[in-house]
Amino acid sequence: MKYEKTKIGIGSFSLLLFSLGFLFSFSFGDQAALGDSIIQSIGLKPWSKGDHGLHYTAFYSLIFFLPALFLGYKYRDDWGAKVGRILSIIFFMTILISSLLVIDI
Repeated sequence: MKYEKTKIGIGSFSLLLFSLGFLFSFSFGDQAALGDSIIQSIGLKPWSKGDHGLHYTAFYSLIFFLPALFLGYKYRDDWGAKVGRILSIIFFMTILISSLLVIDI
């Protein structure tokens, strides 16, 4: 069995973009999500009802997940492209499904 080394290329950004989206949208411990701090610093609201409700930061993280998904598909032979693509699909679907369950009109 011959092992082929994958090259680092544009598809490798898929894993990087996924990592940024993950850091942007999830909180660790008692800290607020990094995305919440960034969004508040530019004058946008991270939550629909003050500090609860629909978490807009999860939707803003799609700015990272969707390009990661696209790059992972287009440049699938590059290092990290497959992992970035699969994880982006999982998190995209998680955000989509959870938003449908949480929407409060």
